[in-house]
Amino acid sequence: MSPRKPNLESTIYFGADGWWHGRVTMGVKNDGSADRRHRRAKTETEVRRKVRELERLRDQGRATTAGRKPTVAQWMETYLTDIASLKLKPRSLDDYWSKTRNDIIPGVGRHRIDKLQPEHLERMYRALLDAGHAPSHVVKVHRILSRALKIAHRRRIVGENVATLVDPPSIDETEANPFTKEEAKAFLEAASKRPTFMRWIVGVGMGFRQGETLGLRWSYVDLEAELFRPEWQLQRLTWRHGCADPHACGARLHRFEPCPAGCATHKGYKRGCPKPCPKKCTRHASTCPQRKEGGLVFTRPKTKKSRNAVPIPPVFIPFLHDHKARQEEMRAAAGELWQEHDVVFSRPDGRPLDPRVDYEEFKELLGEAGIDDRRLYDGSRHTAGTILNELGVDMPTIMEILRHTQISQTRRYVKGRSHLSKDAMRRMGEFFVPAPTTPIPGPTETRTETVDTRAARAQRRRRIR
Repeated sequence: MSPRKPNLESTIYFGADGWWHGRVTMGVKNDGSADRRHRRAKTETEVRRKVRELERLRDQGRATTAGRKPTVAQWMETYLTDIASLKLKPRSLDDYWSKTRNDIIPGVGRHRIDKLQPEHLERMYRALLDAGHAPSHVVKVHRILSRALKIAHRRRIVGENVATLVDPPSIDETEANPFTKEEAKAFLEAASKRPTFMRWIVGVGMGFRQGETLGLRWSYVDLEAELFRPEWQLQRLTWRHGCADPHACGARLHRFEPCPAGCATHKGYKRGCPKPCPKKCTRHASTCPQRKEGGLVFTRPKTKKSRNAVPIPPVFIPFLHDHKARQEEMRAAAGELWQEHDVVFSRPDGRPLDPRVDYEEFKELLGEAGIDDRRLYDGSRHTAGTILNELGVDMPTIMEILRHTQISQTRRYVKGRSHLSKDAMRRMGEFFVPAPTTPIPGPTETRTETVDTRAARAQRRRRIR
């Protein structure tokens, strides 16, 4: 009888099926039973190689956990529900869910997470690009999936994060197109004819984000110290079901077949007909009687630096006093219909301004001011940063005003102007090659010869001596 083998020693044998088999003890499972992994090969050399590789992973503590691995779709749902939701802001989490439902699950959702290969991701990215998605969209999908796989690797569910082996598409950074000084003045002149004039003064003149501007509250405005404290921002969040069965709650709105050609139902939709619902659809939370966590909501800014106080230009103070007085008149006129939210910029009934209506008004003001179309960010933060730079403000100060955490981020917000570059290069040229100066008048050469002879001049010199 052979002696008993030591603990954790592997077993290799030739089976009756004509294959070489290897059994490796990895530890214990969650239920306390032995965790024995199996490998097989046609030759003894090959099975020994596989056994040694498994032993190496075990000894280094890098072996995956026992049990059947989840699919990509199952793991993404676990990751977003139990892990990412504890850290991400609501808007970011909504974006993660959207790209997971629309791109990741249809692309690679049925693959087991430990069987996922780089080629699967590359084909998914290629399909997204062919479908008309921008490279920046594909890069966001890549980052979301890579983060989920990183957590799975950290928890030893997979042996490697295959997303690190894939290069996402290259993206060209969107070039900023801020207002010039003349365009900024024309824009504010057009805005001065509207009740929301002060909102655009703050957005264009101080570089506030849209959510920060619409979320400003009088409690955080110090007119005496001339400071704005953007402690809150206004965001529109996706509604969530508060009922026990989300699928049954939205049953009357489920649509599992794609719309026919020339659909009249969604004719006014800017993005075309919506995609069909999945089989276990849990959407349509906006119609849930117990809906929660959606609509226009006051949220904290993303970073602590974003909440730093910003000085108010002294010339803006009288405008703010006038704006507050007009708001008091609106409160008195609304009476019992007034809804108190303490916001600086409100509707006639006290509710905050709708970001969608605010965006449409920005586009209308561009047309009234005769300015070509551009993004709201270009007309606010990029404009403020660029004009501050043109006024000679140094980059660290601009970073503090815009409340960025890194100066490299501020540099992306500041765009150089061609007339400033031309003036700078003129001064550079004059440094290396000074401009010609006007010559100082001096003696000139005469064209008439003197009447004195050489003898007369010599006699005169002798007389002087």
